[in-house]
Amino acid sequence: MTLGRSEHIERIPVLREPKRLPAVLTPDEVARLLLCAPSLKWRAALGVAYGAGLRAAEVCNLKVADVDAGEMRIRVEQGKRRKDRYAKLSPNLLELLREWWFDGRPTYWLFPSPWDAHAPVTPRSLNRNFHKAKAAAAIQKPASLHTLRHSFATHLFDEDVDIRVIQVLLGHAKLETTAIYTQVSSKTLGSVTGPFERLPQVRESSD
Repeated sequence: MTLGRSEHIERIPVLREPKRLPAVLTPDEVARLLLCAPSLKWRAALGVAYGAGLRAAEVCNLKVADVDAGEMRIRVEQGKRRKDRYAKLSPNLLELLREWWFDGRPTYWLFPSPWDAHAPVTPRSLNRNFHKAKAAAAIQKPASLHTLRHSFATHLFDEDVDIRVIQVLLGHAKLETTAIYTQVSSKTLGSVTGPFERLPQVRESSD
C-alpha cells in the first residue's frame, strides 16, 4: 500500500472507529421478551444469555453437565480467548432450565439442534429466535442478542454489585471493558442532581 516506502507509514492517518454505548433493555422488557420466545427451549436459551450474561456461542455450546445445581453455577468451557470460567446460576434460571429439561429431555447438549441431536443449536438460530421474541414483545429499541449480555451487566451494576465482580462474571480480561456499563446505568445518571434543579424558579407564573 505504500510502495515499499516504510518511511511514509507513520504519516498515514489512522481511521478511528466511532465509540457507541451499548443498548440496554429494562428488566420489564427482558421479561416480556422471554415470555414471547417461540418455545420453552428458546425461552430457556435466551434466559441463560441474560441470566448468566453469556455470549451467543457460549449459550449454544453448553452441555447438560455444565449446569451445576449444587454449586449454583454454570461452567463455560473455552469461551472467548479460549478460557474456561464459571457463570452465575440464579434460582429462577435453574427452575427455567429444569422446566426445559423435563420437557425436552436433552442428554448431552443443553440446547440440541432440532435437526441433529448430536449437535448444538447455532448462534444464528439463537439470534433468529431472539428477533422473533423481540418483535412479538413489541420492543422498539435497536437491540440485538448481545443486548441481553449488556443488560445483565447493567442491571447488576444498578443493584450495587462491585464492578470487579461483574468483570469476573462476564469474563472480561480488562476492567476498562466492564467500566462502559457505568455510562449506561440508570443508577449513575439518577444519582446526580443536575444544575438545572438548583436554579431559581424559571417558569413564568400564570395569572
